[in-house]
Amino acid sequence: MSAKKPSFLVPVIGTAVIIAGGIAAYMYLKGGASSSSPLGSAKLVPATALMATYIDTNPESWNKLQQFGTPEARKLLGKEFQNFNQQMLNDSKTSYEADIKPWVGGVMIAVLPPEAKKVSQDNFRGSETPNYLLVVGIKDQLAALKFANKLKDQKNVKIQESDYKGQKIIESTGQGQPTYVTVVNNDYLLLTSSKQAVEKAIDTYKGEPSFVTKEGANDLLSKGVDVKNSLAQIYVPDYANMIQQLTAFNPQSKQLPPQTLAQIKQVKSLTAGVGIDDAGLRLKAIVNLDPQLNKFQYQATHAKIVGQFPSETLALTSGQGISKSWETFVEQSKDYPELNQGIQQARTQLKLLQIDLDKDIFGWMNGEFGLGAIQSNQGLLAKVGFGGALVLDTSDRKTAEATFTKLDNFAKQQSLNVAQRTIGGKNVTEWQIPQQGALVAHGWLNNNTAFVAIGGPVAETLANRQGAALDQSDTFKTVTGSLQKPNAGYFYLDMDKTKTIIERVSAQSQPLPADATAILDSIRGVGVTVNSPSKSLTQMEMLLSLKSSQGK
Repeated sequence: MSAKKPSFLVPVIGTAVIIAGGIAAYMYLKGGASSSSPLGSAKLVPATALMATYIDTNPESWNKLQQFGTPEARKLLGKEFQNFNQQMLNDSKTSYEADIKPWVGGVMIAVLPPEAKKVSQDNFRGSETPNYLLVVGIKDQLAALKFANKLKDQKNVKIQESDYKGQKIIESTGQGQPTYVTVVNNDYLLLTSSKQAVEKAIDTYKGEPSFVTKEGANDLLSKGVDVKNSLAQIYVPDYANMIQQLTAFNPQSKQLPPQTLAQIKQVKSLTAGVGIDDAGLRLKAIVNLDPQLNKFQYQATHAKIVGQFPSETLALTSGQGISKSWETFVEQSKDYPELNQGIQQARTQLKLLQIDLDKDIFGWMNGEFGLGAIQSNQGLLAKVGFGGALVLDTSDRKTAEATFTKLDNFAKQQSLNVAQRTIGGKNVTEWQIPQQGALVAHGWLNNNTAFVAIGGPVAETLANRQGAALDQSDTFKTVTGSLQKPNAGYFYLDMDKTKTIIERVSAQSQPLPADATAILDSIRGVGVTVNSPSKSLTQMEMLLSLKSSQGK
């Protein structure tokens, strides 16, 4: 549906309710009160729909957001909502809270293909955009009727009625293309910018195949994703078909090559949901895969590598088995000539250093790994405020040490000073820049754990940690503690520490806007993890950890 001024949609909805119900239905409306659901709403969506999103309008769920954020952030969000409310309703003299919220149930937004009559071999690609069908539940018909009566005299739109298979369609003309509305059985309002789309929805209501009848869709809609206080759920029963069609609709996109299509077809379906709980906003996604096509499976980790990082870590990505991931990547690259060529060039260049890319670089990285950004204001890191570190567990220390020796020799050829230091009782090799300190350092934290650090101060922090480990910090435990286990590792972000870096960088050009500061001050951090219990299933979970409005 193309962009248009929202205010003229309000009287359209009101008029639709008036026509659908009418004053004569007052007693019936007074006695009935339906409540929409993803499965119920999807029964009105044509089977041709590519995907659907269900937005839950339960005020108890949305009100839980009030328990989070700084006063400044809540004031900012309140102001934004007021602005939206005024823009939407300024011509109708109505209030969302008083006039609309009481009767609107859940809202399903379905993505439909373009109108079939306009699609051909000549103009299919780049000439059409998908249609959007809104299925709005009417949870309180009496409140809806009251709202409609308040708006029936509005003059800012032109209304024209038509009949399709006994169902009344209201066409409104205001700004932009026409909008079509119909009310089904006084329980659902259907809204779209395509007359064909609303007619297909009516056909579905009359018995034609619906979104629910698509293979696997009933199961997705019935189960959804388990999140507390669900705000929205997304359902994609045929992922590959959706990607292919949306790509074809996009005038900016190129035709997908066969190799990419093969990768996409590994995914059968996708479900995602976002909800609000005591920790913050939580997103979960479930991806169903074709086990015959899926060549990669995440490996579960014990996350012990996190304990090697200091509490000063502001961001971290951890996982297991880089060597196996590399093997899978190389195997899949054979289907992509340009990518395969890049790998071959890298292999050739490293051979000049007598380094085997597959064996000497990735072959020994067979344990847990962690890649982190660590706060530091010393030496070369003073300007940026942080450095980086890669920590790796391995069962092949001999190959790893041989690789480090070859890289040290290369550094010497580049006129870097390669020197040995003892830090915290550990031997550390540094690549030093005269009068500036160490640029890169590497060493061993124990018999099986190697590290490479960007910046000498980071190496000192790792090798001779004085404070608590990252996995013992309150922020890390709060942000990641409720994520699913077992898992394949974490992505972790400490927003307070990251905000310090952002402010330092922005100060060099212009200060961070007050609105951005208010939002960042309300976020404790971000935690993401992935789990793959089988080759046919991958689960992702993300927590946007928010600070309590009470400051706890």
